[in-house]
Amino acid sequence: MIDSKVLYSGEVDDFEQTAVELFEQAQGFSFRRNTVGIIYIEDNTECEELYEALSSQWKFPMIGCTTIGLLMKEAGFVKGGVSMMLLTSDDCNFSVGMTQDLSVDRLEDEIRRTFDEAEKGLEGEEVKLVIALAAMMSKMSGDDILSAIDDLGMDVPVYGGLASDMFTFQSYQVFCNGRVSNKEQVFLLISGNVDPKILYVQSLSGKANFSYEVTRSEGNQVFQVGNTSFVDALERAGMKCEKDLVVPEYIQTPFITSVKKPDGQTVEALRNLTRLDHTNGSGYFLGGVMEGSSIEIGILNTEDVKSSVGEAFDEICNWLKEQKEYKTVFCFSCAARFIALGNNISAEADCYKGRIPEDVSLLGMYSFGEFAPVGEEKQYNVFHNSTFTIMCI
Repeated sequence: MIDSKVLYSGEVDDFEQTAVELFEQAQGFSFRRNTVGIIYIEDNTECEELYEALSSQWKFPMIGCTTIGLLMKEAGFVKGGVSMMLLTSDDCNFSVGMTQDLSVDRLEDEIRRTFDEAEKGLEGEEVKLVIALAAMMSKMSGDDILSAIDDLGMDVPVYGGLASDMFTFQSYQVFCNGRVSNKEQVFLLISGNVDPKILYVQSLSGKANFSYEVTRSEGNQVFQVGNTSFVDALERAGMKCEKDLVVPEYIQTPFITSVKKPDGQTVEALRNLTRLDHTNGSGYFLGGVMEGSSIEIGILNTEDVKSSVGEAFDEICNWLKEQKEYKTVFCFSCAARFIALGNNISAEADCYKGRIPEDVSLLGMYSFGEFAPVGEEKQYNVFHNSTFTIMCI
């Protein structure tokens, strides 16, 4: 069983004071045999200094990333500051790892090396869950990270997301203990008595008149759908944009990709359109879009965000009341939803405030993409956009 506690400080200018505040909040918390800390922090902060201050008293491993906003149990949506989830257990082992010199051509080898090294800290136990925090990189998407992990053959759920910033796409960071980077990936491996429950919520109220098979694509770039270019297909649907950078124009209409797996299951993921190339008629997405997959356009609205996330927490809260050993809830929501909610940014947090059992901790963040498994009989690790994810452990 894993016990947990969430700590928070609004102090980001004096990390000695930040550490004092977090240490005081942890007074009385029972640290078990194994402990790890997961930290979310606003961007443009000195993560190395924060770790130095915290490690003066706490010797357990710590990982984390930057974010544009926090989701907390009682406070709801919080714009900035430092939040920390303490996980501690007598019958689970925690081990952390961070890649080095990551690039497309050495992704698989580097992730394998990092996992092999991290597994040594699990005392020979089998990995049951991977929590992944990643940095967005050019020519590499969350799909590539998940594929590299799946290729290790562990067949375990991967949960987490991409670090975010205030849409500068320059100041996001991930960190592991004293190491900080904007081009690497951080992993927490958990073994022992852990059996995660994971949900994902797409919050779509309908679909536009746009449905095709992807007939030519490369990674996250779609050239052709059906027998026409991607840009021409948008024009036929009355949804073409003359701009090149188009994130705001399509933020309320994420694209739905569907892939049929070998076992017959159809796995869906949302994709945000980021750029159009009017010269060759292609479109670029935040995540990969496979040739042979189907692609449609969904419609996102604030009211459906509230109702769908509320329904998900209905299920989670009822489940937590029955499964008393689960004490921890993680949430990741997409930065695209952050934008779409506009002035109603607290809508998702309002769905759980005052409803989570008193002895259960909750911490979440807004990311540039989410990792969460999808499927019924068999679970497939999927990189999502515009999606709200929940994990209980």
